[in-house]
Amino acid sequence: MPANLTQQYHKAEDQYRKASTPEDELKWLQVMLAEIPKHKGTDHLQATLKAKISQVKQEIETTRKSGKKTAGKSYKIQRQGAGTAVIIGGPNSGKSQLLKTLTHASPEVAPYPFTTTEPQPGMMEWEDVVVQLIDTPPITPDFFEQYIVGYIRSAELALLMVDLDSDDGIEQLQDVLNRLNSGKTRLAATTYIDEEDVGLTFTKTFLVCNKIDAPDAKTRLDLLHEFCPLPFEEFQINAINFDSLSEFRKAIYDAMNVIRVYTKSPQKKEADFDRPFTIKRGGTLLELAELIHNDYVKNFKGARVWGEAVHDGTPVKGDYILHDKDIVELNG
Repeated sequence: MPANLTQQYHKAEDQYRKASTPEDELKWLQVMLAEIPKHKGTDHLQATLKAKISQVKQEIETTRKSGKKTAGKSYKIQRQGAGTAVIIGGPNSGKSQLLKTLTHASPEVAPYPFTTTEPQPGMMEWEDVVVQLIDTPPITPDFFEQYIVGYIRSAELALLMVDLDSDDGIEQLQDVLNRLNSGKTRLAATTYIDEEDVGLTFTKTFLVCNKIDAPDAKTRLDLLHEFCPLPFEEFQINAINFDSLSEFRKAIYDAMNVIRVYTKSPQKKEADFDRPFTIKRGGTLLELAELIHNDYVKNFKGARVWGEAVHDGTPVKGDYILHDKDIVELNG
């Protein structure tokens, strides 16, 4: 990406990825264009944004004139927790079992394909925060629910599962990749938007090699590495065994790229350690105030902070960059 893109631009880009309607896409594309630094290094990206804005406007106008709504199923799942990881894969790869093991959700788990017919969310606990996981129907050459694309695009992380207990596991994995690579939402080692085509988005992905304890699983894993090498961070797991998933759970949380911030009232000695706020790493005190209540922003007067980067009770202003486990006493 061009140098010197502002924090406001990146925030708008993140909201664009999470947009669920063309109208939302248009709104955030226009913010991106307004926020992008105007210099020679961004000329190409500016032109790309303008072209995408024109395209989305045309799509909105065409839909308005036709009076038709987008076809296909749609399941609106409200975003919750520190971030979202969407679980994808072929039939019987263990997606529902992973959701059941890591959350309090109760999806149907059975040893036959297409047990999951609708998306199902659950909340994974990690220390004092939660991360939203979404189980999805399997992806095959003949079956692909288009709403899954929206989940992948807006998620902080995709968990791409492969079944090591089946000789078909590698082929099913390749089928998933083929379906996604034919569209505008794809999997990658990191999350980003292609500056050559703003409509082409990539979501950070973990390769989750499930059923690692199965007979011949190691042999299939070697074949996977040889014939289908992928640039994703890899985890070898047994989705049934919760106790073996601690490192995996931490990696999921870390991929949300957030920090925890605890707040306290001036009238109280102790902070509220049971319900931390989570904001993106690099977030400021003013962004925390926006999360708490708009009135804090309107009447913002600064805060005192206890944390690793300051002395206890240090007065700070709105542009102070927060750190993980900071304690904040807002004065506004």
